[in-house]
Amino acid sequence: MNATSPTGHPLTPARTQPAHTPPTVANSARPTVTELRLSAFRTHRGATFPLGPLTLFAGASGSGKSSALQAYEALARLGAGEELESVFPDPSACVPESAEVDGQGRRGFRIGCTVDGPAGPVQLDLAVQAEPELRVVGERLTSDGRILLATALRDPGRSTVQAAWHTAGAVAVTRAPLPDDRLGTALLPLRVAGKTQGQLQVLAAAEQVVVALRSVFACDPQPHRMREPVAVGEGRLRRGCDNLAEVLHRTRTECAIRHARLAAAARVGCAGTVQELAVEELGDGTVRALLGRGGARVATPLGRLGEGELRYLALALVLLTGPGVLAMDQAAEVPAAYQALTVLADGFDRCMDPRQARQLVALGAEMAARGHVRLVGTVADASYARGADGVTVVDLVT
Repeated sequence: MNATSPTGHPLTPARTQPAHTPPTVANSARPTVTELRLSAFRTHRGATFPLGPLTLFAGASGSGKSSALQAYEALARLGAGEELESVFPDPSACVPESAEVDGQGRRGFRIGCTVDGPAGPVQLDLAVQAEPELRVVGERLTSDGRILLATALRDPGRSTVQAAWHTAGAVAVTRAPLPDDRLGTALLPLRVAGKTQGQLQVLAAAEQVVVALRSVFACDPQPHRMREPVAVGEGRLRRGCDNLAEVLHRTRTECAIRHARLAAAARVGCAGTVQELAVEELGDGTVRALLGRGGARVATPLGRLGEGELRYLALALVLLTGPGVLAMDQAAEVPAAYQALTVLADGFDRCMDPRQARQLVALGAEMAARGHVRLVGTVADASYARGADGVTVVDLVT
């Protein structure tokens, strides 16, 4: 079966399960993605990657490091309810070059993940048709060897897939059409009543996957956009970190302890003797960040720092803050105590020297050990991270 073939897998018989109750922090882990599967995606075929609290993909250019993070981010955006077209603007580029066209002229790709949490390990697998038109052609949600949700493309002329999920009541299975441009798992909480044991199990599994996927912040600091003063707004750090000074203004005002930790990180990763990380309010209503260095009469604007220093400071800020300071779409209906922030950082060590990269990994490992954040990044060279406590290195080869 190629990547675009419908997945008409039968649902396994429902088993008796205890009634689902909201998890408590004391006896349940927060939902986290612990495995990424790229069955057929770009350069990857049949690839399975374990993800720890801090995971670094290492390898030469073209080995598929960035592709792995792109697949993870795509799942996260689909889990947040985005449409396929916005998540995959160039779907044909996601199809492995060796993928052949089937009898209907179709090609596609397959990605998936495993999410651990209160409901136990839950597997999500998605088959997407990229050609001749973009659409979901198959999705499976599996827990404890049982397929809880299965969708398949039955009628190519309709913009829907046929879905079936467990009911375990008077009717063992519920069948209904779902849109072929959305992740069915993300729609289940709106479609499943939650009145029977089977429905409660489906809801628990779906909600666990959605919470884990929506707790993702993809970060790619852009130094050339971080050098100018910025207007003060809501103080939530954007993906490119171009509003770094605005967020520093907020953390300096609202959280002295967090700001002090960031200043300590700056002393290690920035040149010279850094004494202070300050923010200056300018006459036009904008703010700019400054480094106070020992012996210097005038503080240095962050705009004069090198690219490695700016990326280092931005990523340190991300690791030291929480979802409330990051521009991300969390599951607002779920208490923060039930969510674990995961940062995706492609080119985690880009432009940095080994000292900066080593310090940043140490900071990430510390925050991960405390349960504050999980990190999945790509690096050109992971020699400084091998053997470090709490760090998983995934080596990719071309």
